[in-house]
Amino acid sequence: MRAFIVDRYKKKGSLRLGEMPEPALRDDDVLVEIHAAGLNLLDSKIRDGEFKLILPYRPPFILGHDVAGTVIRVGSKVRRFKPGDEVYARPRDGRVGTFAAFIAMN
Repeated sequence: MRAFIVDRYKKKGSLRLGEMPEPALRDDDVLVEIHAAGLNLLDSKIRDGEFKLILPYRPPFILGHDVAGTVIRVGSKVRRFKPGDEVYARPRDGRVGTFAAFIAMN
């Protein structure tokens, strides 16, 4: 899956366009095909390493906290969503990654 990847924490560092595995779908998750992602100040602060003591993402990782897209698959315990539903969301901390083609989120 193509994604914008943070290879290391670096102030004003660049993101790399590369390949990452498709996210794993947990029982309570939906897999969303991303149609739009917002860039916010939190993303740049995480890239710069300003939150690594609070949000310890391990490089390489995919940034992105805002998403709009379409549900393509649901976990076995999901009841409120179905494939084809259009959604917008902010993934939970620890499971960000909207600068990609897909994201799995609770």
